[in-house]
Amino acid sequence: MTCEIRLAREEDAEAISLVIVDALRHTNARDYSPAIIDRVVENFSPDAVRGLLRSRMVFVAAEGGTVFGTGSLDGAVVRTLFVSPSVQKSGIGSRLMAAIMGAAQAQGVKTLAVPSSVTAEGFYARLGFKVAEDRYYGEERTIIMERSLEP
Repeated sequence: MTCEIRLAREEDAEAISLVIVDALRHTNARDYSPAIIDRVVENFSPDAVRGLLRSRMVFVAAEGGTVFGTGSLDGAVVRTLFVSPSVQKSGIGSRLMAAIMGAAQAQGVKTLAVPSSVTAEGFYARLGFKVAEDRYYGEERTIIMERSLEP
């Protein structure tokens, strides 16, 4: 798939929300309880995404006006990397991460962190991220992973 990776715009907020909710409900739901998924979904309404657009560097993978994936850089932390389930494993996530890592390097970030879901741990490991610690928020497990961006 030949999606364009670009910075998100305000008008992308609803599409970004849909991609995130779809991925949570169909992909992450294999590793997390319905209660956890419902709680996380609440954080990604179109209005919440608009707020993220103002506070983070948000990227989208889009083709022909359709958003297929999103990810963001929040200082030295990767956040909200999601790809629509219909196109997962097509390279979109890796391309989004390349854009995020490039932006982080341009900002002088030396070590990039990502609070990974159980679902995405293998994806980040393939990109060179290593587990730094596990964190639990109630029964929700988040794996903090890190990667050096220095040559």
